[in-house]
Amino acid sequence: MDVNPYIHVYTPKKELNALQIKKFHEGLSSLNRCTPIQYLTEQAFFYDLSFKVNSSVLIPRSETEELVRLIYSKNQNRKSAELQILDLGTGSGCIAIALKSKFQNALRKFCEQAVVSGDLTDVVTSVLSDVGKRGDRAVLEYTDKFDQAKLTAKTMRVTPEDLKASVKSLSAADRKAIRESIALVKDFHKKTLPKDWKAKNAQGGIVGERFYPIQRVGLYIPGGNVPLVSTVIMTAVLAKLVKCPEIAVCTPPDADGNVAPGMLAALSIIGIDEVYKVGGIQAIGAMAFGTKTIPAVDKIYGPGNAYVMEAKRQVLGTVGIDLLPGPSELMIIADAGANPRHVAADLLAQAEHGSGKEIIYFATTSQSLLRKIEKAIAKQLPTLHHADKCAKILKGRCLAVTCKTLAQAVKVANYVAPEHLELQVAASSIEPLSQQITTAGAILQGYMTPTVLGDFTAGPSHTLPTGRAGRFFSGLQATDFMRRSSTVRYDAKSLAKASPVVETFARLEQLDAHGKSLTIRL
Repeated sequence: MDVNPYIHVYTPKKELNALQIKKFHEGLSSLNRCTPIQYLTEQAFFYDLSFKVNSSVLIPRSETEELVRLIYSKNQNRKSAELQILDLGTGSGCIAIALKSKFQNALRKFCEQAVVSGDLTDVVTSVLSDVGKRGDRAVLEYTDKFDQAKLTAKTMRVTPEDLKASVKSLSAADRKAIRESIALVKDFHKKTLPKDWKAKNAQGGIVGERFYPIQRVGLYIPGGNVPLVSTVIMTAVLAKLVKCPEIAVCTPPDADGNVAPGMLAALSIIGIDEVYKVGGIQAIGAMAFGTKTIPAVDKIYGPGNAYVMEAKRQVLGTVGIDLLPGPSELMIIADAGANPRHVAADLLAQAEHGSGKEIIYFATTSQSLLRKIEKAIAKQLPTLHHADKCAKILKGRCLAVTCKTLAQAVKVANYVAPEHLELQVAASSIEPLSQQITTAGAILQGYMTPTVLGDFTAGPSHTLPTGRAGRFFSGLQATDFMRRSSTVRYDAKSLAKASPVVETFARLEQLDAHGKSLTIRL
């Protein structure tokens, strides 16, 4: 057989059937008649997309991709409200479809801001390795390096006296607010606690579940930019509620080696006395591997910056982790009835966190509302203490999307999987939209429900998944501080009933010892 040197002959392991052989020869005949191979395969590739084609449509050409590149490059920074694309004389539709795909990918690229860089990963690996090897010495050196705080092994732990003094240092109003928030969080999570149970299965065996607290847990409380008193409550209350025997807390100190009194006061009121002035990667390493001063924990909880989240990823397996609550995220879905001043205030509140990594999404069906919000932000921004930080976040880490319908906005939300999702929509739309939302960490419903309620006092923990981790993680709950064990108990009678099934599976899986371990008891 004569074979062109540029043609690779592939011989399949299995012989072709008669129909396949016939189709092959028909294809060769068509090629000899100059039929394009795309018509034979019914597939053409254009701008990384696959199009179904046949003889009724023009085959997308590679040179046309340059037109798509040109249109996108000149318009990629325009607001969606300003951009409309009309494709006249559409053949395959490849130009319009490719452009739509390209601009839709802008959402994906925006979400990728939460992806951890390789440089960051290497730094985290190095610090964790050092803490694992040198323990306290490494922890203290990194605390000096990253937090500019000079501590010793003795001063690393907050004293009982400092914890008690912190409560007295607060005003009566501050103590009351902390206690009220604690009570509301405790009340909410009480309702979520599982109960042990037992029941008889169809074979007569007694099966069930029992739940019990994790022995030793570690809470990480960020404190570098602002003192997150609320995060103390949203984590520690849950650990105390399920009666974890040992609760260790790590939080970064200021340059003077101190922790904010409000944070210490909240810990003291909750009843936690094991508190370490350690933050960042070194805190995660200390809790995971243990040091002379900080005993290792079984599971680590709490939010943090990108370094802390990467550290939690890397120690998973050595210890458990709760979820991946990184830099804060907010998405607002607003209809035409939303108050632009309220929306603007919520957007600014989100931008205020201070890490510089916050992400904001806004979706609306009203272009007019979008313009009003921009004006409201411009008016409110100069009045804020953190105006510069807020402006930076809104400029570089805020994505506004205009949608034809609220249902489209929900699709965006389900892709984004935002930490906090506000539904600033009419009352009649709240439940229908909420039923469609599948990935949000927390859903704040209605015009009068700002995210700050969930942050400080409503009840559910504000420790929530970020960086699209809401697709597979839920917000922190009391059961995250618990272990579950299943229980099984059979007697001679129920064992006999189970025997045929067990013997069958032992035979199917060729595990005769498994089968004999039951039959020997009969």
